[in-house]
Amino acid sequence: MQQDIINNKSETIYDAIGGDSTIKALVKAFYKRVGKHPKLTPIFPKDLTETEIKQYWFLSQFFGGPKLFNENRGHPMMRRRHLPFEITPSRRDAWLDCMAKALDEVQIKEPYRTMMFERLTLTAHHMVNTSD
Repeated sequence: MQQDIINNKSETIYDAIGGDSTIKALVKAFYKRVGKHPKLTPIFPKDLTETEIKQYWFLSQFFGGPKLFNENRGHPMMRRRHLPFEITPSRRDAWLDCMAKALDEVQIKEPYRTMMFERLTLTAHHMVNTSD
């Protein structure tokens, strides 16, 4: 479990940012951008409902909340799950831009915003599977 020591108490990022309601708000803010982004729409379904649910499960677990992704889909194996899609450096950057704006919209406070974005950036770099 990811832990952060703040004010001499141990808590997860998930708990520190407000848990379930904040993750749900972040996913909504993120996908309203993804659904309109010209670099991303070719690799996402038109109806993002199921994608949003999976992202909610993943982000909840990724930031120390309930292991919803494991419970519903098994081990994340994110790179393997994304191999069927052409994820280029420019699509990675577009994805990260949408996420940065979503983090800002939901008003994730520091130091958590930076911590979350750094972890997501590492993951996004790992997903790239083809050149532009």
